[in-house]
Amino acid sequence: MFKKNQIVGLSITGMTREGNGVGRADGIAVFVPGTAVGDEIECRIVKVKSSYCYGIIENLITPSETRVEPECPVSRSCGGCVFQHLSYEEECRLKDSFIRDSFERIGKLSPEYLPFLTCERTGGYRNKAQYPLAFDKGRVLCGFYARRSHRVIDHTSCALQPEVFSRIAGRIREFIEEKHIPVYDEVKLTGLVRHIYLRRGEHSGQIMVCYVVTDLDRGAVFEGLTGRLTGEFRQIASIMLNENPKNTNVILGRRQRCIYGSEDISDIMCSNRISISPLSFYQVNTIQAERLYAAAEELAELKAEDTLLDLYCGAGTIGLSMARRVKKLIGVEVIEDAVENARRNALQNGIDNAEFICGDAGEAAKLLYERGERPDVVICDPARKGCDRQTLEYMAKMSPGRIVYISCDHATCARDCAVLSELGYRTEKVRGVDLFPRTGHVECVALLTRDAAGEQAAGKVLPLFDR
Repeated sequence: MFKKNQIVGLSITGMTREGNGVGRADGIAVFVPGTAVGDEIECRIVKVKSSYCYGIIENLITPSETRVEPECPVSRSCGGCVFQHLSYEEECRLKDSFIRDSFERIGKLSPEYLPFLTCERTGGYRNKAQYPLAFDKGRVLCGFYARRSHRVIDHTSCALQPEVFSRIAGRIREFIEEKHIPVYDEVKLTGLVRHIYLRRGEHSGQIMVCYVVTDLDRGAVFEGLTGRLTGEFRQIASIMLNENPKNTNVILGRRQRCIYGSEDISDIMCSNRISISPLSFYQVNTIQAERLYAAAEELAELKAEDTLLDLYCGAGTIGLSMARRVKKLIGVEVIEDAVENARRNALQNGIDNAEFICGDAGEAAKLLYERGERPDVVICDPARKGCDRQTLEYMAKMSPGRIVYISCDHATCARDCAVLSELGYRTEKVRGVDLFPRTGHVECVALLTRDAAGEQAAGKVLPLFDR
């Protein structure tokens, strides 16, 4: 076994989804960030575990042909763009291979893999920014967390975000320093302002500014900045205060107050006008999300007489994009504000065949099953952790002909598809979609259809619950 600070020669032969290159020395796996498959390096061992090590590049002897110069000056310290040192073609090849590996290794599944859907724009695509704040040596730091830490990298000019976000964040930081507004300290649990949270409509151009503070009443100090911001940035349509007093990694709290404009902003998604509040889920890459939803709709093969169930529907963007092609749409979402957004979105787009239910996906699926709903198609787009067992079981009990599973984590998607295979559904097709260029994240969409066992069980009360 190696020792800390030992220098070893290494050929990088693989890559992890976190952006670490992998090589082997004396049979031991060594993980090295910032490397590419094909790199020949001298590596300094920095952490030794029982069966593997972590290292850093000491000397790049022969660079890989897939290596490029990062665009961002803080890419090596910020935890966001783990693939910025690779060509975009290589990044997409890797992401596609990660998806395939999850379905085959975790899910033990062998679907047809459709061509990976690349992104036409690899910079400036994000419609949302969350800048953490910190105070250090008399200065307010504003930027992004360093990899695997809560240490703030002082940098607002992210290549993935629109340039206007950096300028707005800069003005807010100047105001915080000018007014000596105390920045939240995660160790001492003191201070007022925690994050600067920005959202922008890709098509509308409308911008929402949200100050995340520990106390709404004390947060009123930011009202003094409103005139300056709106005078310089005419696109600002909403300024919100959000209260989060808890010692938590969750950015937003439940209480909020509008101090300028409206409580939400509008955008266009798949030809529908969408209202977006601070708590609404809305894909961060609007243009590519529209392509993702089109890919999901193609797999769904909707018919005019179909009932479509949209689980984890957020502000309703997926289901509403397909509502005019079906007889009935039912959306389920646990966040109340998002459900209200979804209902408003349906109303303002003249969609009258949609019902939205606020509740946990599993409990709502149980309720829908018990009231006799039998959707023809289910679309689900859960959070990174995937679906719980109850949701999957009731999804199967409703016996839809097709399930379209959209996921931002291919590992949990593969796991859930394996569970659904036990419940009578076959994973037929999988497609990777790059919504988050230069980062380690990637979406996938999977099509599942009832197999012979599922056909036989259709309409029956299945003994699926063993609790």
